[in-house]
Amino acid sequence: MMELQNKELSEFEIVQRVISGEKALYELIVRRFNPHLYKVGRAYNYNHEDTQDLMQDSFVDAYKNLAQFENRSSFKTWIIRIMMNNCYQKREKFSFKNETSQLIHENDLPMFTKSNTDTNAAIHQREIAQIIETALAKIPENYRVVFSLREINELSVVETAYLLGISPTNVKVRLNRAKSMLRDEIEKSYSAKEMFEFNAIYCNAITTRVMNAIDEL
Repeated sequence: MMELQNKELSEFEIVQRVISGEKALYELIVRRFNPHLYKVGRAYNYNHEDTQDLMQDSFVDAYKNLAQFENRSSFKTWIIRIMMNNCYQKREKFSFKNETSQLIHENDLPMFTKSNTDTNAAIHQREIAQIIETALAKIPENYRVVFSLREINELSVVETAYLLGISPTNVKVRLNRAKSMLRDEIEKSYSAKEMFEFNAIYCNAITTRVMNAIDEL
C-alpha cells in the first residue's frame, strides 16, 4: 500500500487535496469507507455482488461531487447518504425485491474483514457473523437499517435521524425494537439440534456469545 495510507489526514484535508489535483489520494477515501458502504448495502439485503456494484457507483458519485462536501456534517454521513440514495434508486429502477440474505462463503468475505492468525477465533467470529446476518435479514427494513447505521456503522443518533429523515426519538425506538426482533429471530431460527448440527464443537459457545453480544448492544 502506498505511503499515503500511513498519514493521518482528515477526510476534509483529503477532499481538498483531491480537488486541488492530487487524484491518487482518493484511494484513501475508498479504503477508509469500504466497510461502511458495504454494511449499508447488506442492510438493504442486496447480495455481495450487487453491494459491490453500488459501492463503486457511490464512490464515483462522491468523487464527482467532492466540491459539494462542505464539512458541515461528517464525511462518513455524507458518503453513506450517497450510498443509501443509490440503494433506493436501484430498487425503484429495477423494481428490486429484497432477497433472503444468504450466508457469505469464505471466498466472498467482505474486503474489510480482518485477518486472524487464531483459527478458532476466526471460525467463531465468522459463524457468529453468519448467524446474526441471516437473522438480521429477516426483520423489517426500517428496523434493520437503523440497526446497521447505529450499531454496525456506529453513527450517532443525530446522524442516523438525519440520514433517515426521522426524529432522534424514533431512532431510539426503532433500534430497541430491532434488537428485540433480532434476538427473537435468532432464538426462533436456530434450535438446539440445528445449532449442534451447524457445528458440534462451537454450538453452546456460539449461542451464548451471540445472545450476550446482543444483550450488550
